[in-house]
Amino acid sequence: MKIIVTGCGKIGVAAIESLVDEGHDVIAIDNNPVVIEEIRDVYDVICLCSNGADFNTLKEAGIENADMFIAVTGSDELNMLSCIIAKKMGAKHTVARVRNPEYNDKSLGFIKQQIELSLILNPEYLVAQEIFNILKFPAAINVETFSRRNFEMAELLLRDSSPIVGMNLIELRKKFQANYLICVVQRGEDVFIPDGNFILQSGDRIGITADMSEIQKLLKMLGILQKSARDIVVLGGGRIAYYLSKMLISSGNTVKIIDKDRARCEMLSDILPQARIINGDGTDQDLLIEEGLLSSDAFVALTGMDEENILVSIFASTRQVKKVIAKVNGVELSNMAEKLGLDCVVTPKQTVSGIISRYARAIANSEGSNVETLYKLMDGKVEAAEFNVAYDFEYIDIPLKDLKIKKNMLISGIIRKRKVIIPSGDDVIKAGDKVVVIAANTVLNDLSDIMR
Repeated sequence: MKIIVTGCGKIGVAAIESLVDEGHDVIAIDNNPVVIEEIRDVYDVICLCSNGADFNTLKEAGIENADMFIAVTGSDELNMLSCIIAKKMGAKHTVARVRNPEYNDKSLGFIKQQIELSLILNPEYLVAQEIFNILKFPAAINVETFSRRNFEMAELLLRDSSPIVGMNLIELRKKFQANYLICVVQRGEDVFIPDGNFILQSGDRIGITADMSEIQKLLKMLGILQKSARDIVVLGGGRIAYYLSKMLISSGNTVKIIDKDRARCEMLSDILPQARIINGDGTDQDLLIEEGLLSSDAFVALTGMDEENILVSIFASTRQVKKVIAKVNGVELSNMAEKLGLDCVVTPKQTVSGIISRYARAIANSEGSNVETLYKLMDGKVEAAEFNVAYDFEYIDIPLKDLKIKKNMLISGIIRKRKVIIPSGDDVIKAGDKVVVIAANTVLNDLSDIMR
């Protein structure tokens, strides 16, 4: 597809990288010549140094033939204006980043309808939702949801003390009986779609699919189930902290936010009266302890500095805080943080680029078994894709054991009328099902792509 991206900051570059990797023709627009030159040097894309809301610029970019136009500049209003102009000039689909909390759900719905936006992106809200899901299930280092939360995938890190270290998957299923599937394992730099003889080792990062009650049943049998975090300390009072705190407070949690900016603290006190707001330096270890870090259930580092988030999170981990989550924008620093012992790191640009990739695939293949949900897992080496099964799908009602599925691919779940099926060889795919596929080191556009 032909896709135009205007606004080449962190989110824009992440979107460009993801779309180029998937084979789309991308045109990048930004009014900063230094940024444009850097993109031209790194990516095989057409670059224009100009204003993405300018008529002549969009004309030069060929907007009338664009399948998708993505506006992710630093201005919500400019993004929406750019999308209005792009749509009027012929772009088939328009995507705008709108992140100001003053645009509430009702106004966003109205705006989306009136200016014919295909998709509204709010990176801070999306990251807050990701963190919220993990805090509900703190034994996991990542939680992804499918089929409107009827089916979930939890990533766990196996430690030396885990009772399943040294067991193969056949033994595991015999000893711990629950309706689940271990569908992917990352070991160092390698990823595996495991068979029954695969032996788990300490340090493995495993992906388990099931409905959440079954995952919790398994973890309870393993003795590693933790109650959802109730008392949370948040470092940094930005937009992510605001959205996350709203979610937590609505769920009955107690929230404490620490930020060194007094004006921001006063604003948060006004808009989050149920949270406790502390004006102070969150890198001060004495302050953290004084404000109850050691008795909290979870600590979330959300400042604008990756290094600060990593260092303070390491301190919280050394003080045995039950759950520690750090926001890290840089992929290299994210990898470093994990090597330093932080097993739960969220990266906003990866979250957003995954959603853009999913949407691009969905509209590229809207006539077939299109992608409804898409996640990049295990450091981007694995995809988990949820497909809607069309009535003309070629492999309907054939037992899975009779299908020739490609290597390093696995059907990990079938959702049929909200019922979760962990598939066996005798199960079949039916029209109207939702099917979750795990694939290592490959790109899935359609459900039929998994067949040899």
